[in-house]
Amino acid sequence: MSIKKENEITVKVTCLKEELVDFLQQTGFKEGVKFSLDDYYFIPSNLKIENMSTRDIISKAIILRYNVEGDKVLQRITFKKKDIAKNGDIVNQTAINCDVYNIEEAKNIFKAINYNEIMNIKEDDIVYWKDNFKLAVKFIDNSDILIEIETDENSEWDTIEKIKNKICELNLPIAKDDFFIKKAENELNKILRR
Repeated sequence: MSIKKENEITVKVTCLKEELVDFLQQTGFKEGVKFSLDDYYFIPSNLKIENMSTRDIISKAIILRYNVEGDKVLQRITFKKKDIAKNGDIVNQTAINCDVYNIEEAKNIFKAINYNEIMNIKEDDIVYWKDNFKLAVKFIDNSDILIEIETDENSEWDTIEKIKNKICELNLPIAKDDFFIKKAENELNKILRR
């Protein structure tokens, strides 16, 4: 089991995939690691979700993640705890992970203890880098394109403010009104028609 404390910015891209890739290449970014995520969100079956906010529902969710990077497959159970300020900024985030050997068997265990699958989010990611600045472009199936940038305490990008300043300086084709897009909340809102 691993525990990862991190903070990150996630922003929405305002152009098409091809335009974004061209922009990144023209500004000197190099393509790095490519991977795919297939996330299954499970919640306790006794939750009265009609009386809960989307954020509260997601805070109770356990994620079963199937991650493919080249010929390497990682399967894990993840629980994320986010401290979110009143204005929507993610102040802190902790992910607790437990590797599993078979995602289908893990799904069966959660069903056996009365957890229901509420959604499945699939995405293809490409990490781009320039100098020591890295960003992950997330192509969500049938949905948005997002860019995620994590703080790195071992680099000059160790705070959210420094990352915000850098992405604004780069003039990335992004919506600058929300630096903390909550992918799971957005996707669940679409499912629940909220």
